Amino acid sequence: MLDEHKIGDKIKVSEFIKRVKQFGIGNIETTAHTFFRLSQRQRKIYTEDSLKEIVFNETPLEIGVEKNGNCAVIYNFDKGEALLKIIISLGSNKIYIVTFYILNKKQKENFENGKISK
Repeated sequence: MLDEHKIGDKIKVSEFIKRVKQFGIGNIETTAHTFFRLSQRQRKIYTEDSLKEIVFNETPLEIGVEKNGNCAVIYNFDKGEALLKIIISLGSNKIYIVTFYILNKKQKENFENGKISK
């Protein structure tokens, strides 16, 4: 793992939600990088709108600030069987969804121990 992706600090869930709500859902955007790894089939399932809805409406479990300044935001996924990690960049006027990953249980343990893996 690159050092820049390691978690430094954590953000309180309530503070994160407040900040997201201040931006508004209309100011959440995906980037060219967000979907680059996905197949065409996966792109029909994981859309810009579905990711925006998650960031704006779902309550994350944890938020860690990577050393590069991006936030790794962890959500319950697949009825609690997995986790969804969304990497976001908080701009001055917008929230950018950089990329996302579905995590298995081992990756969750790594997150809890401050070792985020992609």
